[in-house]
Amino acid sequence: MIAGDFQLEGPMQARRIVVAMSGGVDSSVVAALAAATGAETIGVTLQLYDHGEAVGRAGSCCAGRDIRDARAVCDRLGIAHYVFDHASSFKREVIDDFADEYLAGRTPIPCVKCNMGPKFTDLFALARDLGADCLATGHYVRRVVGPAGAELHRAQDPARDQSYFLFATTAAQLDFLRFPLGGMPKPLVRELAAELGLGVAGKPDSQDICFVPDGDYASLVKKLRPEAETGGEIVDEGGKVLGRHKGLIHFTVGQRRGLEIGGAAEPYYVLRLDPASKQVIVGPKRALAVRAARIEGINWLGGDHAGPLTAKVRSLAKPVPARLEDGRVVFESPEYGVAPGQAAVLYAGDRVLGGGWIAETERAELLPA
Repeated sequence: MIAGDFQLEGPMQARRIVVAMSGGVDSSVVAALAAATGAETIGVTLQLYDHGEAVGRAGSCCAGRDIRDARAVCDRLGIAHYVFDHASSFKREVIDDFADEYLAGRTPIPCVKCNMGPKFTDLFALARDLGADCLATGHYVRRVVGPAGAELHRAQDPARDQSYFLFATTAAQLDFLRFPLGGMPKPLVRELAAELGLGVAGKPDSQDICFVPDGDYASLVKKLRPEAETGGEIVDEGGKVLGRHKGLIHFTVGQRRGLEIGGAAEPYYVLRLDPASKQVIVGPKRALAVRAARIEGINWLGGDHAGPLTAKVRSLAKPVPARLEDGRVVFESPEYGVAPGQAAVLYAGDRVLGGGWIAETERAELLPA
C-alpha cells in the first residue's frame, strides 16, 4: 500500500493521529494510511444532522448510514472510533445561515461555513482533547511547508481540488491539519480502499450540499423560513415588469433557466436580487460583466505577497488574473456570474493566499452588442 505523508517528526509509533471521518471513501483511506504508519490512530465523526430522508440517502455525509460506515471502517482497521453529536451547532451555524442567506438575496456556500465551524473548530478542540499530534482529513488540497511555515496549496489533481472551500482555514489550523490525499488522483484512492477491503470503496461521493434531501434546497429553505415563498416581480434594469416569480430562493446571479420570459431579442439572465422589493432584476449577458468585487471577512494566508494574483469566484470557475486593492478584488478582464454570498479565493500559482466573502460587485462598463 502507498505510504501516507503526515508530516510528523520522530518515530510514528510515538504519534497520535485523529482522522475526521465522514463515512466516505476519502476519509476512510486517510484513516487506513494513518494506521499504516504505526501511529495510534483515532477516527472521529461528528453527527451533524438527522432529518428525514437525508439520513439514509446515498451521497450525504455525517448522518445515519455514514456514521455506520465510518464505524465499520474503523473496526476493519482495528482503530478506535468516536461519534460526537454536533447537530445543534451545525443547524445554527450552517443550515440556518444557509436559509438566511437565500432570504437576503445572496448565494451561500454551506461547505465553507461547515469547515469554518463544526468540522474544523469543533474537531480541532476534540483532537486537542484527545492529545493528537495532528488532525487529518480527506480533503483534496496540499499542505506545503514553506520558509515561513505551513502553506495551503491546490491539489495535484485539478479535477478534485477543494481549496476553494478551505480558503477560511487559519494559519493556526493549518499548523495542525494534514491532507494526505492532496497528491493523489481519486481513482488511486478508490483502488486503495478496494485493496484494503473497505466496504466504502465503491460508495458515491457526497453532494456539495450534503444536508439537502434530493438536492431540493428551495424546499428546505421554505420549511425553515416560510416567508421565502413570497413571490414578486421580474423586472429589467429600467424597472419594466416582465413577469412574476414564486420566491427569490429559486434564483441566483447569472441564472438563465426558470425565468419563463418570452419575446426578448436576446436571452435574459439574473443580474441581481432585491430582497426589500422582492424583485428579480434581469438583463442581457453583457450586463453581468463585473470589473471588481468588494470582499468581507478576509482570511489572509499569503504572508507578505503583494501585487498580481489570480482569483476564483465560483467553485467550478477557473482562477483569473486579478489584484487585491483595499478590500476589493479587481479583475484584469470582466468576470461574469459574480454573486454576493459566494467567496473570492486568491491564489499565487497553486498556493492559496486567502480569500473573503463577496459583499457587492462593481459593474464593468461594456459597449452594447
